Amino acid sequence: MENKVKLTEFSHGYGCGCKISPAVLSSILSGAKSKLQFPNMIVGNATNDDAAVMDLGNGQALVSTTDFFMPIVDDAFNFGKIAATNAISDVYAMGGKPIMALAILGWPIDKLPAELASEVMRGAVEVCDAAGIPLAGGHTIDSLEPIFGLAVNGLVQRDKILTNQGIQKGDLLFITKPLGVGIITTAHKMGKASDEDLNNAVESMCRLNSIGALLPSIKGVHALTDVTGFGLFGHLLEMLEGTGLAALIDTKSWPVLPNVDKYLAQYTIPAITYRNWNSYGNRVQEPSADVLHLGCDPQTSGGLLIAVAPEAIDELVALLKENNIPESCLAPMGRVISKEGDWEVVF
Repeated sequence: MENKVKLTEFSHGYGCGCKISPAVLSSILSGAKSKLQFPNMIVGNATNDDAAVMDLGNGQALVSTTDFFMPIVDDAFNFGKIAATNAISDVYAMGGKPIMALAILGWPIDKLPAELASEVMRGAVEVCDAAGIPLAGGHTIDSLEPIFGLAVNGLVQRDKILTNQGIQKGDLLFITKPLGVGIITTAHKMGKASDEDLNNAVESMCRLNSIGALLPSIKGVHALTDVTGFGLFGHLLEMLEGTGLAALIDTKSWPVLPNVDKYLAQYTIPAITYRNWNSYGNRVQEPSADVLHLGCDPQTSGGLLIAVAPEAIDELVALLKENNIPESCLAPMGRVISKEGDWEVVF
């Protein structure tokens, strides 16, 4: 169907830019601690990882996650694709393989036609088909703003789980998608983004992070996460938490979507960029304005951030090439060093 309705006009936030800031989230979770012990729980919410992991006792583990947000683009079909890709990514970010998804749909039925919600669902089904999993059901509500996402389950071998912990001194850092999605989609919402630049961002957001299920085969991959609403710096800091290590980032080598510099010059910066910086900026060496805006930019359906031992780089790059990861992402953008002083991210 032809979609003339601009979905972003019906939401106050968009994509992973809807996320609550890291500092506020930490405050919320501080009071949500169970008194019970769950011995089969391998990964819970203690390390801010991408998904929960439960030992099934047969050499396999269940990976479970949910993710949903408000429209980041105006096209309903693409909104469904992006939201589905983003949710499934959390399973890949644990080294797992998704097996089933359930839909989460909130729709303002008095403002937007049901046909548009059907387009959202159609986009999600296309992504689930590409991932080889059923969209097996879900739940819908009448809401004030359009909301869509998935709850996703996956499986991973017990001894092949990858988490955002385990980073080691000397590791090199790779990311599998270029940065700048939040900047370009903000420019789109402001009516400044070209069709070509928006299409590049949408193509990136709709690319499955399925390589994550293959990364456990590389022994030198020590830690893995996906980069979403807290920005590159925020998710990297979660990797470094409590390690006594720091990341030296070469900002000339980090991959960036085409023409992002043009939109930075026009100051099309998502509001959550500054909420992110205010939450963790005290742990980052003072950057230039452009580096701050890219490092804290909320990445909806962003790439996988990989920490890998130097001796495994050739094997990793070969795997990245085999899986059509963009050429700009085939070189390391940083390395892990000993922490000196207060900063955990330095340049």
